[in-house]
Parts: sequence; structure tokens; C-alpha cells
Amino acid sequence: MSWNEDSRVKLPALLHACKLGYEYISLRNTSNEIDTETNIFKDIFLKSIKKINPSKTERDVINKYGQNAKIYLGGIPMIADDMMSYIKNDIAVFGVGVFIFIILTLWFIFRKLKWVIMPLLGCATSVIIMIGLLGLIGWKVTVISSNFIALMLILNMAMNIHVTVRFIQLKKEFPQLSKIEAIFQASKKMMLPILYTVLTTICAFLSLVFSGIKPIIDFGWMMTLGLVVSFLVTFLLLPSLINLLSEDNDIGLQETENSIITSALGSFTKNNEILIYGSTLLIIIFSIVGIFKLEVENSFINYFDKETEIYKGMKKIDEDLGGTTPLNIILKFPKKLEKANSKNDELDDWEEENENEDDKAKYWFTRDKMDTIIKVHDYLDSLPQIGKVLSFGSILRVAEDLNNKELQSLEIAVLYSKIPEEIKTEIITPYISVEKDEARISVRIKDSLKDLRRNDLIQKINLELNTRLDLEKNEYKLAGVLILFNNLLQSLFKSQILTLGIVMLGIFLMFFILFRSITLSSIGVVPNFIAAFFILGIIGLLGIPLDMMTITIAAITIGIAVDNSIHYIYRFKEEFKKIKNYNKTLDRCHNTVGVAILNTSITIVFGFSILVLSNFIPTIYFGVFTGIAMLLAMISVLTLLPKLIITFKPFGEEINEI
Repeated sequence: MSWNEDSRVKLPALLHACKLGYEYISLRNTSNEIDTETNIFKDIFLKSIKKINPSKTERDVINKYGQNAKIYLGGIPMIADDMMSYIKNDIAVFGVGVFIFIILTLWFIFRKLKWVIMPLLGCATSVIIMIGLLGLIGWKVTVISSNFIALMLILNMAMNIHVTVRFIQLKKEFPQLSKIEAIFQASKKMMLPILYTVLTTICAFLSLVFSGIKPIIDFGWMMTLGLVVSFLVTFLLLPSLINLLSEDNDIGLQETENSIITSALGSFTKNNEILIYGSTLLIIIFSIVGIFKLEVENSFINYFDKETEIYKGMKKIDEDLGGTTPLNIILKFPKKLEKANSKNDELDDWEEENENEDDKAKYWFTRDKMDTIIKVHDYLDSLPQIGKVLSFGSILRVAEDLNNKELQSLEIAVLYSKIPEEIKTEIITPYISVEKDEARISVRIKDSLKDLRRNDLIQKINLELNTRLDLEKNEYKLAGVLILFNNLLQSLFKSQILTLGIVMLGIFLMFFILFRSITLSSIGVVPNFIAAFFILGIIGLLGIPLDMMTITIAAITIGIAVDNSIHYIYRFKEEFKKIKNYNKTLDRCHNTVGVAILNTSITIVFGFSILVLSNFIPTIYFGVFTGIAMLLAMISVLTLLPKLIITFKPFGEEINEI
């Protein structure tokens, strides 16, 4: 659509129609109808957005006239358009960014091209298969699930590194093993721990299904399927690639033992029991304090960088043009035929002269109804959090100002009947439904107010419409984007507690099945839970509100970080059977599996840090805080976890203490 006189008329009408259609659907009662109509409307809305793509219309005007005038973009359609653009951009940036970072990481670890290519092919294959499955299933990517490619690459690479490093270590430790035997032994030894790491991570993502928030639920199922695909590719494709590309006498592999960092962490663990346990206690206290400060107050405007067009436009609209977030108050009048009262006997005569007019419309516009609408209108207009208020009362007041008197029922009914249908559709139908005996008052909330508490405002309006304006509870209903957004935010606390509880229980059961020991299961989950609670504490103390992205951090952190615990404990158990000494086993594990844990964790941390390149603030928070949580989880697994093992001795007494 080119920017001409015709499109200037069509553009607001088209957006207004989409907006009304969405609000109409949101008020329907039947869930099946809502799902069906929402999908139909969504397709229409997306096609409409494409037809009026801001990059080809409004933004062309901004570029052309921006030097001579200040032009702003804003509103719900612009939010939807920009968020869709950010999703597409994030998928490309995160996918490519993580892929490049994986190449650098693999080169740093192995220093040989073939050992970079093999895990890389495994990661790429998993992602390609997953994208194809999502297309066949028809799963649509949302803001929350837009980083699934980055997550899949990170998680799949961790599996590939563990298998590859174990193969290299077996070849170095047992040179007499043939290539086929080493591949078989590496796959056999890593199958069970990786299987349980996948199951625990799946448990974490599946816990999101209980959040009650559809985009989060879809993200949980999406990542569950992705992990299954990654596991199958790791043990079907990677061994074949190693067999095809490596040689029996392959030399020159990068040394994977005696890491300075893991050796230092091992020495620190053995010699600083009080410092480790004391720091853990302080972190727990810090986390509890921060968790109690968590809040869910958030706003659309805070989702975007201050330098973006959408932020500037929303800020301008919010401060000077009546507010951003829509809220609708639906007034429901008694469904019965109301004849004109004694003050308006002349209405009966008027009805006889207009027998072709709709019966209900003739007597619907009574003064009592109009007074109720105006009373609610004025009340809403008095609230400081509310900007623009629109209703039939606004139109009525204009008519009364023009006539210099208060219109009565007969005059309002005549006015309604004489208005042309085109105008009636534009200025009355959005606010009055004669057929359903309803009136709609549309308001916009000043979204950028620092002291705005949406839930408190909604509760206040609900209460005072009843107590202050004497309306019955069944005579009004609040609806619109503000209610949807607030219900989402308020459900985050409940879903966070439920999600974490399910994750903790599920992972504890996984540990118990794997190690058959309550003591060892408790030891294994402690470092990861501390990391997750710590990051929630940081979010709370910094005053960053929870949203659909940050709500998933704790569960994802536990699910991914617990992989390191499983690998470490499984290897510790295996080595202790041979060494029978806890300190020596610690040194052995830190210089073998500890190196793989270090490499994969650093990769995960920096992989998530790529998310800071997004223009979407929740995505940036997700990347930063998940990266910090994974770093803390790694340090805990290489310090607190072995210290707990040495303290509680879950594998039995050692033979020769040193």
C-alpha cells in the first residue's frame, strides 16, 4: 500500500477494525469459539500489518519529513509489528552468533579442524531436524521461544563435547584400544550420564507446562522435543563421524587434562572448608532476601530500548496523548423491555410514527442509562493513572453542548435513529450494543508512570464501581489488554513457585534413580538449586520485575546446570572404585570430567551472553542472568559439590586417607 490519500483513510480504519475484532473475541464465553476466532483474527491481523508495514508507510514519512517535524510511532499494532521484527532478527542473530562462538570454543578445546567439524556437524544436524519438525507440526515461534535455536546449539554442543573428550581421554589412557573400541567404550560410558542429564533437563523444561501461560507452555514442549532430537543425533551421528574422520593413530590432539583452572579449584576445595560453607550460607541468606523482594509489575514500554522508535512513540503517547495500554469497562444493563417513564409520555406518540424502526432501539436510550454511563466515565476520568476516556457519554455531551441543554430519552432516541449508518458504525457501535444491553467505556492507562501498580488499580476500579457508584457486581466487567497483561503478570508468581517445586522434585527423583542414594541425591541437587535461587535473589534486589522471559531462568538454570552435577558424580563414583581415596579421586575428576564441565559451562555462559545483542529487553535479561547463574552453578559443582562428597562420604570409607 503506497502512502496516499486513500491509504491515510484506510490505515486507521483497518487498525481500528482489527482492534475491535480482538476485543470482541476476548469477550466471548466459549473456549472453542475463542480459539477458532482468535486464529482467524490473528491471520487477518498479521496480513493487515503486512499491508501497512511501517517500514513502507509511516517510517517512509518519518524519513522524509523527520528533519522538519517530530514524528512518533506507537500503539498496540506497532508493538506487535516491532516484536515480530525483533523475533526474526533475534533468531538470525542468536543462531549465527552461537554457531560462530561454538566454532571458536571447539577450536580452543581441540586445536584441530576435524575435531571442530565433527561436533559442529552434530549440532547443525540437530537444529536443522528440529526446525523441520517445528514446520511439520505447525508450531509458531514466539518472543519466548525465539531463542530455542541458541539453546539447542548450546545443549547439543555440551553433549558432543562430553562424548568427544571421553573418546580422546580413552585413546590417551589406553593406546592399545582400536578406534572402533574407543568409540564404543566412550559411547557406552557416556550414554547413561548423558541420558540422565537429558531427562533432568527435560524435567526442567516440562515443568514450564504447569505455568498456565501458553507461550511458556509451548516453549517447554518445544525444548523437550529439541533435547530428544539432540540426544539421538549425539549417539547416532557423532560416533559415525568420529569413526569416519579420525584415525587410529591420531596425534596432536589438544591436551584435555591438567587444566590450571580446574586444578586450582580442586586445591581450593580441599583446603577451604570453612570458606566454602560460609560463602554458601551467605549466598542462601542473600537469595532469600532478594526473593522476597521479587515483583511482577512491568509495562510494554519497558520491553524496548530507550533509543528505539517504538519506545519514543509510546513515551510521547503515554505522556501527552492519553496513555498507551487499553482497558475496557463493559456496563451490563438489565435485559428487559423498558418503556418510557411518566416524564417522557411523548415517546409513545413518537413510536407510533416510526413503526419501521427497531423496537428495542426506540426505548433503549433512557436517561437512567445515560446517567450511569456518564457517572462511570467521570469516575474513570478522575483517576490519575488513566489518560484518555472514551464512551457514548463523550458523544452525548457534545450533543448536549450543541443544544445547550440535557437531552432526555425521546431526544436521544431520535438522535440515534437519525444518524447515518456509516457514522453510527464509527462513533456509536464501538460503545453501545443495543442488542446485548451493554455499553463500553474505553480508557487508556499511562503505562510509563513509575508508581503505577496495575493489579492495585484494577482492584480499586472493581471495588469502587460497586461501593462508590452503587453498581452491582454483575452489572460491569473489566476487559482488554491491561486485564490480559495483568493476569499474565500475576500468574507469574504462582507459576514460578509451582515450576520450581516440580523441577526440584523431578530432579531429586532422577538423582535417586541414577545413584540409589538419598544422601547422594541431596548432595547433587544442592549446588544447582543454590545457583537458581541466587539469580532470583539478584533479580529481586536489583528491582527487576519478573516477566515471561525471566520467569523461566530458574527452571532452565537448574535443568542445564544439573547436567554438570550428574557428570561429576557419575565420574567420581567410577574413579573412586579404583582409587578408594576421596582427595585423590577429586584431583582425578577435576583433571578429566572437570575440564569438560569447565569447557561446556564457559561455552554456555558466553552463548547466553550473545542474547544481549537483542533489542528486546526481556531477552537481554534472560541472557545475562542465565549466564551468571550458569557460571555460579559451574563454580558450585567444582567446589561445593566435591566438598559435600568429601564431608558426607556417600561412596563409603576410603582405604588410605591423606
